[in-house]
Amino acid sequence: MKKEIVLVLVACVVMLTSCVSKKEILYLNDFKASDSANFQWSDVIVQPNDILSVKITAEDMELALPYNLSAGNGVQQNIQGTQLLLQGYLVSNEGEINIPVLGTILVKGLTYTQIEEKIQKELTEKQLLKNPVVVCRIVNAKVTILGEVRSPGTYTFYENNLTILQALGLAGDLNITGVRKNIKVVRMENNQQLVGEIDLTQKDWMNSPFYFIKPNDVIVVDPNTAKVKSAGIIGNAGTLLGAISVILSSFLIIRSL
Repeated sequence: MKKEIVLVLVACVVMLTSCVSKKEILYLNDFKASDSANFQWSDVIVQPNDILSVKITAEDMELALPYNLSAGNGVQQNIQGTQLLLQGYLVSNEGEINIPVLGTILVKGLTYTQIEEKIQKELTEKQLLKNPVVVCRIVNAKVTILGEVRSPGTYTFYENNLTILQALGLAGDLNITGVRKNIKVVRMENNQQLVGEIDLTQKDWMNSPFYFIKPNDVIVVDPNTAKVKSAGIIGNAGTLLGAISVILSSFLIIRSL
């Protein structure tokens, strides 16, 4: 009888030790899918502190050279990484960029396409270039990936349309312990924080407004139940020692009866 009591005590203590509250481990515990149920996809808009790459070409390329920061001697270069940042236009707190010859252009709140059209219109109306072509891109777009992925961190991307699968690929894919049914995406949209949930085990996630990643998005991959339980034992040495102490004390008390 005493042996059975001890075994029951041991089992209870181990269960209590392994049952770590998810609130201590998981991100965004108070999130509800309905919080962003009415959210729809919208184009990326430019904000202060974005760094833009603006390339201007025309029928006469020599005339277009002064409008480009990286024009140099006119030799086409393969520019990437830090060079792109250094040769881009930093959007000021007022939402403006300063283009050579053209001067100050207000870009805050505009999409890439709208910026291209605005600059083209300026060049055409002022008769500065004939048939100008403008290409605008953001070069400091970042996505942060946290949780159960191989390499969590913050990654820079240059694509206009980066999918959530491509973003997860930057982090080396999910660990086997990552939950695939409720991957969260945190996004700032119109000064409002939105949180979306994607179930990668179902095909309809491709229709989600969070299918494409926007600059400064945060992706969170939760650990599965087994990982949470193991964190309760291995990750909390104080709790484990306390449990062992309870077991030994209980054993000694029962033995003395």
